[in-house]
Amino acid sequence: MEAYGELIAILILLAVVVFVIARLPKVEEVNHSDAFRRRRVMNWLPLGLTYAFLYMGRYNLKISKFAFEEMKGLDGGALMGNDDFGNIFTVGVLVYGSSFVLNGPLTDRFGGRLAILLGAGGSMLANLLMGLGAWTLLNDGPGHTFVAENFVLVYSVLYGVNMYFQSFGAVAVVKCNAPWFHVRERGVFGAIFGILISLGIYFAFDIGYKVVNNLGVVAVFLVPAVMLTLFWVADFLLVQNSPGDAGLEDFDTADASSGDDGPQLGVAEVFKRMLTNPIIMTIALVEFCSGFIRQAPMQWYRTFAKQTDAMLHLKGDFIYDHWGMWLCVAGIMGGVLAGIISDKVFQSRRGPVAAILYAGVILGSIGLFFVYELPVLELGALKLSPAGVMAILVSMCVIGVHGMLSGTASMDFGGKKNVGVAVGIIDGFVYLGTGVMSFTYGQVLPTEQFDEANNLTGPVTDPANWSAWPISMVMVGIVGFLLATRVWNAKPKSKSKSKASAAH
Repeated sequence: MEAYGELIAILILLAVVVFVIARLPKVEEVNHSDAFRRRRVMNWLPLGLTYAFLYMGRYNLKISKFAFEEMKGLDGGALMGNDDFGNIFTVGVLVYGSSFVLNGPLTDRFGGRLAILLGAGGSMLANLLMGLGAWTLLNDGPGHTFVAENFVLVYSVLYGVNMYFQSFGAVAVVKCNAPWFHVRERGVFGAIFGILISLGIYFAFDIGYKVVNNLGVVAVFLVPAVMLTLFWVADFLLVQNSPGDAGLEDFDTADASSGDDGPQLGVAEVFKRMLTNPIIMTIALVEFCSGFIRQAPMQWYRTFAKQTDAMLHLKGDFIYDHWGMWLCVAGIMGGVLAGIISDKVFQSRRGPVAAILYAGVILGSIGLFFVYELPVLELGALKLSPAGVMAILVSMCVIGVHGMLSGTASMDFGGKKNVGVAVGIIDGFVYLGTGVMSFTYGQVLPTEQFDEANNLTGPVTDPANWSAWPISMVMVGIVGFLLATRVWNAKPKSKSKSKASAAH
């Protein structure tokens, strides 16, 4: 049955991707030449795949937890328990969330191409070091005692370094894409690009679990390091900051930078404008909520299922075994839904889509609260978790919001000149929200306990003790919805007095 499950998972994933690509409508208002479209694909495709493998090198910490928690620390407990993971991950996301102060202006100054090269290269080196640390623990190598005694400190530092370089990724992607896409086509493009980013979640979880189960915990850090090296080369050869840099004609994108032909403003002035822009800051606060809710099911569903398995038997159901695939499908559908509705129904306004999807987040989180204590449902040979279904629904909605605001609205309201700072602020708030989530759950969720046979025991095995997990998502979802309604009618105001033509 496992082999058939793998086949079904792959077929569902491929069917969704093919269906989405085939059904995406074209943006008739924008007229690009065939040569331009071909060159643009050569620009965003390697960039998008690089970001996908950055995801793999970011969430592999979660994958490694399942291996590290089975290794004994010097105190006899799990090497990485729930609280240890929460503390390490919190350090990483706080580093990520605060790095925009430096990396946003750097990206605006030197371009997205250099930013993606720095991000991929730095993350590759950090993953190599984390893999070396795991190898040392397993093989009693040099520094074994130091790493074992200071595991949380060592991996907090290494993961913090990794997340600093990871923070270049989102800024680079948006900065590079802004000059290549008109405002009227950014929503639909966000859906296409969301497919590639969602694949990163699939690589991180489903492929990551296969790597750690078959090759060990060291490989879960080395594999993304190798892939990032390959795509660093591809980015160096193919990615350019603008159509002009690629030998094509630049055009007016009709965003907030349209008609602004003056010199680049100083960093302090750009930050002042962004931080005093009520639309940018409202979007940032919405994305703070998205950062909390996006990671709540993504990071904790499988842990919940594994640790309550004795009572609920969720471990091994169709969602648990293919968690990365389902998150990928959720991301694709959420991104496509958001992008098409934004461009085709709301005239490229992003606020209405965010509000509608946040309503979905609230309903899905309430549903999770009512079903999270239910055991697995057996539908013939298929085992299905009610909690897993609700977690995927929440993920679909919040990933759609995240792509629409961080990936698209940041381009619109920051403009291609200052988008690095804009997306840095917005994405920084995303990971500040994730940091709050990680710290909160590390404190309020039950801690693992083990009996003499090293079997999990205690409060963590009782799903009733996990009520803070869905309740927090409901509360934060309500705040996100109310904030999203405040930017319902927001659209970028260009400085150009005449309508720009995107034909070339």
